[in-house]
Amino acid sequence: MRLIIATRREIRCLFTPTSETYRYFDLPFCSPGHVTEKKEALGEVLNGDRLVSAPYKLDFLSDKDSELVCRKKLTKEEVAQFRKAVSKDYYFQMYYDDLPIWGFIGKVDKEGKADPSEYKYFLYKHIHFDILYNKDRVIEINVRTDPNALVDLTEDKEVDVEFFYTVKWKETTTAFEKRMEKYSSSSSLPHHLEIHWFSIINSCVTVLLLTGFLATILMRVLKNDFVKYAHDEEAADDQEETGWKYIHGDVFRYPKHKSLFAAALGSGTQLFTLTVFIFILALVGVFYPYNRGALFTALVVVYALTSGIAGYTATSFYCQLEGTNWVRNMLLTGCLFCGPLFLTFCFLNTVAIAYSATAALPFGTIVVIVLIWTLVTSPLLVLGGIAGKNSKSEFQAPCRTTKYPREIPPLPWYRGALPQMAMAGFLPFSAIYIELYYIFASVWGHRIYTIYSILFIVFIILLIVTAFITVALTYFQLAAEDHEWWWRSFLCGGSTGLFIYGYCLYYYYARSDMSGFMQTSFFFGYMACICYGFFLMLGTVGFRASLLFVRHIYRSIKCE
Repeated sequence: MRLIIATRREIRCLFTPTSETYRYFDLPFCSPGHVTEKKEALGEVLNGDRLVSAPYKLDFLSDKDSELVCRKKLTKEEVAQFRKAVSKDYYFQMYYDDLPIWGFIGKVDKEGKADPSEYKYFLYKHIHFDILYNKDRVIEINVRTDPNALVDLTEDKEVDVEFFYTVKWKETTTAFEKRMEKYSSSSSLPHHLEIHWFSIINSCVTVLLLTGFLATILMRVLKNDFVKYAHDEEAADDQEETGWKYIHGDVFRYPKHKSLFAAALGSGTQLFTLTVFIFILALVGVFYPYNRGALFTALVVVYALTSGIAGYTATSFYCQLEGTNWVRNMLLTGCLFCGPLFLTFCFLNTVAIAYSATAALPFGTIVVIVLIWTLVTSPLLVLGGIAGKNSKSEFQAPCRTTKYPREIPPLPWYRGALPQMAMAGFLPFSAIYIELYYIFASVWGHRIYTIYSILFIVFIILLIVTAFITVALTYFQLAAEDHEWWWRSFLCGGSTGLFIYGYCLYYYYARSDMSGFMQTSFFFGYMACICYGFFLMLGTVGFRASLLFVRHIYRSIKCE
């Protein structure tokens, strides 16, 4: 068996982004004569894994006691390099038989020293491997460092070092099928589960209260509206109409910038489909702990395969809105999400190259992604666009649209787009913010998130709350005789993405210990893309719910 090693940098153990990782032999450890690099899958490369063969030999059932790895004279520059790594709490990550292990490379002695200039820096030179086995299978591996085998790195001077390692094998009765439970149990600890279920109960109460409130108000108001309009029709045909019925000739007037609107719906529908497929894969157990790169591989493949959905949805809706330049609309759909993501990637990959971090993608991987986009994503987008154009479906509007739009009456400030977006985004965000902490700690820290069933429930709650609050705001907008609800419903639905990005600011300054340009740029850059994706997806959900609602209420009245 081989021991595969990767290094990762972590500040205070938990909250530094996993993007700032470096190769093991970037530090002057004992290097074998020939460093063998493990061939990585696409998802592993995207995850920043750059695994190489280690200088440790862990033969099956072969105990070793203080085995010498190498003798080395560290130069002043190498001592300074190690000291800098120890001061920033660098640690290594190793894999043995696909089981991950971690250990710090050294320690800082701060005891009784108030002045940082008095700190002492030490490098661990003896590693102990404790391996549990059952018959012929490796079940568990742990690594620890000998606290008494230290090298003083405090002063800039040459140091002679001897690196050792010890291997101990012990038998266990744990079955091979259960060996990964150790790594997933951390997120299932009782106090964590209590917080998760508190989040679920809080969100469910929010949904029930909101649903009950909106259902009661809307049903009562709509019932009164239907009775009033029916009475008005019987009493006097020439009586002036008021409220949402007054704008029946304008409510289905097509929105401005309909090509962009259709492209946003297409991209949002694709991202919604992508999210559903990822949840299905997670619930069936594909993303078990430390299945390295599986999530990134799934995201790339599923996004490529669902591009036809974006093309079909955008083009068919654009043609329903009597758009003529469907080719431009299709190209806009393909670039609406991928364009900002590509620009962000180019900038952040350049930053990673400048820092010599493993987050920098090799040229070959970039070529593979470009080929996937060229040979899979683009053709499916075109095929979906052609199918959408040929669907020849007409927009279902219960009321005829007048030739000239009615003037919208002056409205108070709180009925503007921004105040409405703030109201629309707050409730869905309040239903998910507790779970956001665990997701952030998993994505940008080193916690393990395995409770996908709870996350799926939270996702369903998010969709329900988004749909209901958007429908309610759309009704009040129409009741105020403001017929420009198309973009407003999309913006209100997607505003939760802006709240999530606001939470990023709080998490960065209050809950993490990130620092430096690379960590900051990676965190805010990629979170901007993720929140933008949420904006498109939830905006689509909000508009679709509002469209169903508006069609329903205008079918229920007599429109001339």
